[in-house]
Amino acid sequence: MAHLTEDSESGSKRQVAGRLYLEKKHPLAIRWFHWINFPLIAIMIWSGVLIYWANGVYRLGSISLFPDWFYHPGYQEKPPEAGLYDLTGRLAEGMSWHFMLMWFFTINGILYVLYTALSGEWRYILPNRSTLKEAIHVILHDLHLRKDHPPRQKFNGAQKLAYTGVIIMGFGSLITGIAIYKPVQASFFTQLMGGYTVARFLHFWLMILFVLFFLVHILQVMRAGWNNFRSMVTGYEIVAEEESV
Repeated sequence: MAHLTEDSESGSKRQVAGRLYLEKKHPLAIRWFHWINFPLIAIMIWSGVLIYWANGVYRLGSISLFPDWFYHPGYQEKPPEAGLYDLTGRLAEGMSWHFMLMWFFTINGILYVLYTALSGEWRYILPNRSTLKEAIHVILHDLHLRKDHPPRQKFNGAQKLAYTGVIIMGFGSLITGIAIYKPVQASFFTQLMGGYTVARFLHFWLMILFVLFFLVHILQVMRAGWNNFRSMVTGYEIVAEEESV
């Protein structure tokens, strides 16, 4: 016998057609924070690359993380007028964008943390003692190494770990960013990070982690399909009524 149940994490349900229901998933504030943050981080990564060009010191062994061709793709040598496709010699532009947008990134992040804490949304994001086990289940299922589906909840174990990690990464990017932005005026943060060189190193690798998160996040959204994407736009997800005997 089919019956409609109330999901304690997802909120109310509203029937739309037959056995399909609209289920509330993401509050309006969360959606705003998400869609504001996405272009902010994307542009800050781009402007960070413009800044890094002036002193690209990091390598993996003998491999440069950003070789010369990366800064002007499609050309063996730097063309005289490459426009936006050329990422070299734009240090001042990169710093202008980066230092302007960091304030918006900071404000958006603080408001997100405050809202999450005060609204109770933190209960769905913070990991608990079963999160790691659930995350392994999700990964094995996504890799088709385990057939049974993970328990249905607002955020699965892998998402809880990833989203909590992103919050920590954002905080780390803010502190290390301040440390290298104003190493004298904000000497407390610079010393806390172990000095300017260490702070810049950490800031760079946090950026790499954000890029990796972006790639995995986008791939997972594409894998989950339109219904999942729509829930971050409208706040609702279409679900089928569960059957019970």
